[in-house]
This record gives sequence, C-alpha cells and structure tokens, in this order.
Amino acid sequence: MSPRLPARSRLTAGPPSLADVAELVRAPAALSVVGDTLAGLAAARAGTPTGAAAGAPTPLRARHLLLPVASACLYLGGMALNDYADRHVDAVERPERPIPSGRVSPRAALAIGGALTAGGVAAAGLAGGRRALGVALPLAACVWTYDLVAKDRPAGPFVMAACRGLDVLLGATSGRLRSALPAAAGLTAHTLGVTVLSRGEVHGTTPQVAGAVAAGTVAGAVVVAAVPSAATAARPAARWPTVAAATAYAAAVLPGQVCAATRPTAANARTATRAGIQAMVPLQAAWAARSGSLGTAALLAGVAAVGQGLRLLGRARGRAGVSIT
Repeated sequence: MSPRLPARSRLTAGPPSLADVAELVRAPAALSVVGDTLAGLAAARAGTPTGAAAGAPTPLRARHLLLPVASACLYLGGMALNDYADRHVDAVERPERPIPSGRVSPRAALAIGGALTAGGVAAAGLAGGRRALGVALPLAACVWTYDLVAKDRPAGPFVMAACRGLDVLLGATSGRLRSALPAAAGLTAHTLGVTVLSRGEVHGTTPQVAGAVAAGTVAGAVVVAAVPSAATAARPAARWPTVAAATAYAAAVLPGQVCAATRPTAANARTATRAGIQAMVPLQAAWAARSGSLGTAALLAGVAAVGQGLRLLGRARGRAGVSIT
C-alpha cells in the first residue's frame, strides 16, 4: 500500500484541517507583509497637510486598520496560489508540502487563494473606497500574474517586486501617495534582490548575483538612514530610531548574502532568502521612523520580536523553514 493513501483518503472525508491551511498559506509569514501598509500609511500621514500646520499627520480612522488586513489577505492568498502553481515541481522537490503530501487538494488550494484575494480586495475597499481599490486591484493582478504566469520567467522578480511596492502604496491611499514613493521604492528594491537570490534555492546561485544583492542591501540601508527627510528634520528625535532600524535591517540580511556570495550553494541561497524575507520588518520600521512615525516603528519592532519567537518555537519543534517567495 502506498504511504500516501491515508493522506489522500483524508481529502475525500472532508476539507483540509486548519493546521494544513495555515501551513499552505505560510500563516506566520504574514508578519513580514503587514508593515508594508503601515509604512505607507506613516509616509502618507506625514506628507499630507491638515489644519494649520503643513506636514501634520492626517487623522487615523478605525477603518484604516483594515489596510494591513487587506495586505495580509492578498499575501496569504498568494502563498496558496504559489503552492497550487508549484504542485508538480513540489511533488519531486518538496513532497512534504500540503498539496503533494495529499493533505490539501489542488482545487482546495485554488479556492483558498481566490477567497483570500477577494477578501483582501474587499477589505481594501472598505478601508479606502475607490482610491484603495485602485491600488488593491492591480496588486491582486500582480500576485496572480506572478504565481501563475511570471514566476519562472525573466520578468518574475520584477513582478514580485511590484507587488511589494504596490502594497506600500496601498497603505498610503489614506493620504498623499507621492509621499510614500520613497518607501515603496525601498521595499521594491529589496524584494527584487531577495527574489533574484531565491532562484538559487534548489540548484545554487552565483557569486555575482549574491554579491549584487548584498551591494543593494548596503545601498538601501544607507539611503533610508542617511538621506534626510522633512519628517526627521521636523522631528530630530526620529533620526536615531531610523538609523537603528536601518542598522538592524542590514545586520539581519547582509551576513547571509555575503555567505552566499562566498559560497553560492543552494543551502546558503535558502538561508539568505529567508533572512531577506525576515528583514522586511526592520526595513519597514526604518521607513516608518523616517516618516516620523515612531509609534509605527515601535509596533513593527514588536512584530519582529514576535516573528523571531515563532521561528525559535518552530525550530524547537523541529520544523524547518521554507521559502515563501
């Protein structure tokens, strides 16, 4: 009897378990994406004049809290689509994943991806109306395009990077979009590097690719920490938290990238990719602090701490990390 038959029989008995769905969508990885909209929101609020003082933040409405929810739904939906699109490759290279192991059917994975995408677009519409939908719909289209069409094509890393940039701008739809363009560019550039490097997770990367990505990390950290902004000029207290978050970002991701450049093995590429994804949060915090939003930066520091705790818990339970690109 095939060892996969018990798993397949569970599918005929009913829907996948909550634990299997959480594994399919990489639920803890959502912590790396909610900061996109928070950084965009911080930049938009800092850049929108209200009242008597130009540059004062716009009022934060309760409905704006749905923007990170929309971001997380779109991201998690993309993870389900990722495994749906990769199911045949995963059957050979990663047979333990939910679909090839038989714990989640391809049809269920596609339905979960579609439902989460629809939920993300709906949450964006509730948070910001037509203006937010004008960003959420192209973002959803980019997610589906990447997973189902572009992932293995030369344009794939650029489509993935566009997803992050649009995600930052989604958070900025409550204020001035132009003010969030630098933060969107910073997260876009980082995502491009991480995605290019992730292509070496199975067969290895090259010193040139890993070295270029490491150089991009250094440039990104210097830009966010050293280039002055109107917010840090108006609030000098925001300067040092910005530098601290940018330093934490570089410290989190640069060692793995340098190691991959020195020894461009598949294992080192995977390690550098995971570090790059996890480093999204301190980078988001740096851009939020640069916008003068120290509260958002502190919140993201807490998110980073929670993420680290979950990773340590996963290691203690013997769960290996996987790529989420």
